[in-house]
Amino acid sequence: MKKLYGLILFGYTLLLFYSMFIGFGRSAVHSTEYRYNVIPFQTVRLYFEHADSFDAKYWIVNMVGNVAVFMPFGLMLPYLLGMKLIRFSLLFITSLFVLELLQLLLHRGSFDIDDVILNTIGAWLGYLLYRISVKRS
Repeated sequence: MKKLYGLILFGYTLLLFYSMFIGFGRSAVHSTEYRYNVIPFQTVRLYFEHADSFDAKYWIVNMVGNVAVFMPFGLMLPYLLGMKLIRFSLLFITSLFVLELLQLLLHRGSFDIDDVILNTIGAWLGYLLYRISVKRS
């Protein structure tokens, strides 16, 4: 069963890389100006303060999607690698920082600390579901 979950997570990760660097109409921004946010909750606050200015679909994709899309990692990585929360969190957050930096450096998005926070919340929710399922087994 672990091999199957490993294959599923690998495929899911490839799809996620595609969506982060190529999908959703992303193309390399040919600008010398870097776009980034290093102030925690600045983007999140803007989304809530100006929620009426955004299309609901765009708002949901950015706020809920950034959480939900990373839940499978919290569900599967601890199972596959036998990780506890601290080790999982360190690995996951480090990986997110690398991905966000790659988006910034490759001009395929921007570095946003709020993405790291929302993605981590999603992974932690997945981890919580994983721990609940282990206790019930």
